[in-house]
Amino acid sequence: MKKIVILGGGYGGVLTAKKLAKKFKKNKDVEITLIDRNPYHTLLTELHEVAANRAPEDSIKIDLKKIFAGLKVNVVLDEISNIDFKGKKLKSNKTTYAYDYLVIGTGSKPTFFGIPGAEENTFSFWSYDDAVALKRQIRDMYTKAAMEKNPTVRRAMLTFVIIGAGFTGVELVGEMAEQREELCKEFYIDPSEVRLIVADMAPKILPILPDKLIQKAEAHLRKLNVEIVTGAKITEVGEGSVALGEKNVVASQTIVWTAGVEGSEIVGGLEVQQQGRKRIVTNENLESVDHKNVYVVGDNIFFIPEGETRPVPQMVENAEQAAPIVAGNIAADIQNTAKKAYKPGFHGTMVSIGSRYGVANVGLPGKFFMLTGFMAMLSKHFINMFYLSQVVGFNKVWTYMMHEFFHVENRKSFLGGHFSKRSPNFWLVPLRMLLGGMWLYEGIDKLRKIWVDPNKIFLIPAAPFATDASSAASVAVDAVKTTVDAQSAASAVSTAKEAVEALPVPGFVYNITNWFMDLMFYNNDGSYTFLAKWFQIGMVCAEIVFGIMLIVGLFTAIASIATIAMSVMIWSTKMASTEMLWYVGAGIACIGGSGSTFGLDYYVLPWLKKHWKRVPIVRRWYLYTD
Repeated sequence: MKKIVILGGGYGGVLTAKKLAKKFKKNKDVEITLIDRNPYHTLLTELHEVAANRAPEDSIKIDLKKIFAGLKVNVVLDEISNIDFKGKKLKSNKTTYAYDYLVIGTGSKPTFFGIPGAEENTFSFWSYDDAVALKRQIRDMYTKAAMEKNPTVRRAMLTFVIIGAGFTGVELVGEMAEQREELCKEFYIDPSEVRLIVADMAPKILPILPDKLIQKAEAHLRKLNVEIVTGAKITEVGEGSVALGEKNVVASQTIVWTAGVEGSEIVGGLEVQQQGRKRIVTNENLESVDHKNVYVVGDNIFFIPEGETRPVPQMVENAEQAAPIVAGNIAADIQNTAKKAYKPGFHGTMVSIGSRYGVANVGLPGKFFMLTGFMAMLSKHFINMFYLSQVVGFNKVWTYMMHEFFHVENRKSFLGGHFSKRSPNFWLVPLRMLLGGMWLYEGIDKLRKIWVDPNKIFLIPAAPFATDASSAASVAVDAVKTTVDAQSAASAVSTAKEAVEALPVPGFVYNITNWFMDLMFYNNDGSYTFLAKWFQIGMVCAEIVFGIMLIVGLFTAIASIATIAMSVMIWSTKMASTEMLWYVGAGIACIGGSGSTFGLDYYVLPWLKKHWKRVPIVRRWYLYTD
């Protein structure tokens, strides 16, 4: 039995464990264990949204057991205090864990550069607990300031200083600037009293970005009334004050530290070669240069790729690209095959400044594009959803979309509030029942014709190349419910033609439809195949079934989508009148929960949801919502 232990449930650790589980899912001789002190994985790139109350607290954490449900990964909650590399053991206060291969992915922690008072008198911002604590602190300061009579104390309560103008600091202060208006309105505070400062010892903010994007970011921060202090040496942080240079002492009861990170506490104490603030030196295979069975992933890597002068950055994409290399090389070790070297190709960086604006420098290695505003935010959300699709699939991508686009208050989305406006579903009940009634009526009306003559085809147009002209005319006559005499039939054909022309169909769509119908429904002489009869019966039954489902409110989303699909099929054959537009519009309106009020969905969906997520394949592929 080969024992693989992943230490740390961060970005790198989670992805490595999933890759290993996939590689060894049928190998009973490999045991995979992930150890972390928390039962959840934290989305560190989204901490600012919780701190400024844009997203709920649970939106940035994912249950580790949910991530690995149905996978060959044992999740262990424990805090490792020491690693015995010679004995191949990890030690905690409770027990020891043996390993054959170890993956270190414990991430980072804040570094305070030895500045007096920095660690003791600031709020750190590098974990879920940090985000929640800061969220409460911000609200407490507004609450207390609203009742404070002393202007000096009140000013200190309403002054917020963020030390560090990198991605974390800028994203946080941007969110806080957007939140300021809401809190001031709630607590009857003049917004001009609230002071937001982002400070850094570097000469400019966001130094990793091109100067053009830095200027855009600065302009937007100033538009949000954020003070930017750069090139300021932070000499001391006192209890309730911070020295931004020798003469600029700012009184504040909320000082947040985002100025830098170093290796986690356990990594700092390991007997391995380290560089760059306690990062473990690795070879090209991401193995520790001291221990060949120890691999490193994520922020803990210190590796300079060939042709580069700087080590790989401490960013999420580094973890995403390193994880498959580590998993692959462990598999290669076990299977005695060749290992792969780590050759990262990063696709850029993005930073949001509030919920609606951002800057990004993204693209392919060697070809980057600068984006701002809407396009920058679009790229950020796309990257986030891509990562989440790897971790918890549909489940978390759906939840992310709800938090970012559809359940957003105060228009805090780069899409504005257009997708987040909600009204009670009971307003849709009359429309749902009317739509269902119309489909049921149409289905029953057609059922009478089928009952009289099951072989008479009237839902599929005659073949354009049909040799029997009278047969084609008869089809057109039936489509508009006319008489059988010759003069009326000619009029009916004309009426049918006018109805078809009422909703034009693009040529390429009509050609595709004709090709399909030629293949399935027409013989060489233009007569109908046996499939045409059964397709017509199926369509009529579908109209009746989906009509009833809409009336009683059972699986209304499925029924609505199905009726839209039927409408599109009818339209693509040039047999749809303008009335069909009403059917499509009503179907779209009824998709979103119209059966959850005065419908069977109110009872059925909660029961189904409860039992659905217990199905192994559903849990394995995360095909459910919370």
